[in-house]
Amino acid sequence: MISLKNKIAIVTGASRSTGIGTAICRSLARLGADIFFTHWHAFDEAEGNGGEKDWPEQLRKELEDLGVRASHMEADFTNVETPSLIMEQVERSLGHATILINNATYCVPSNYKSLDINILDQHYAVNNRGPILLSTEFANRFEKNQIKGTSGRIIFMVSKGPDPNNLAYIATKGALIGLIEPLSVGLAPLLITVNGFDPGPTDSGWMDEQMKAGFLPMFPMGRIGLPEDAAKTISFLASDESQWITGQVIKSEGGFLGK
Repeated sequence: MISLKNKIAIVTGASRSTGIGTAICRSLARLGADIFFTHWHAFDEAEGNGGEKDWPEQLRKELEDLGVRASHMEADFTNVETPSLIMEQVERSLGHATILINNATYCVPSNYKSLDINILDQHYAVNNRGPILLSTEFANRFEKNQIKGTSGRIIFMVSKGPDPNNLAYIATKGALIGLIEPLSVGLAPLLITVNGFDPGPTDSGWMDEQMKAGFLPMFPMGRIGLPEDAAKTISFLASDESQWITGQVIKSEGGFLGK
């Protein structure tokens, strides 16, 4: 059985009860990992799927009820200091992390008519600059504090596809895909694996009934992906059992036909 006992995991973007980030936190905690998660209420309230201001504290208590330690913080990835602030807070509250799940993301519609410098820069700051710098900060601290034989994990949530109305989102997620293989080679001597995870369209609170009806025929298994589907595979990638998997982009999308 997979165990994450004595592991400390960072999960970014666990702002909502229905989100993939929350499902990942729960799954890792059930396997014994202590959890540090981030959230950014301002985005959820203004541009996301709606804010749940009390959710972070509810989730912290839920995770602690599973028998692990848990802590959290607001994290604005448009702030260039956020990656180092996260790592400092993790070490103060829980200790030295060995697992990093880059789940926080920014996505607003953009096609060739609406895409402008502000939209592109916002996507770049949150989807590229933030997680890349957080990952290198994580790796540097891991190297400094690594106990001999201890392995580490970095997982990027990615996406690709022919969606003409999400140009900035797909472009920035594609940049992460391009980073994964060379970063995995650079961090292999530290026993840190680096992988990407593509969950496909997932019913995490952003789909209305019309969207669900449109997506459903594209899933040959007869249902739309759930946050828990993503969390199961990510939990495996975070475990010691996945040590020989690195530099890969894993698709877990139930045979989705809408590529």
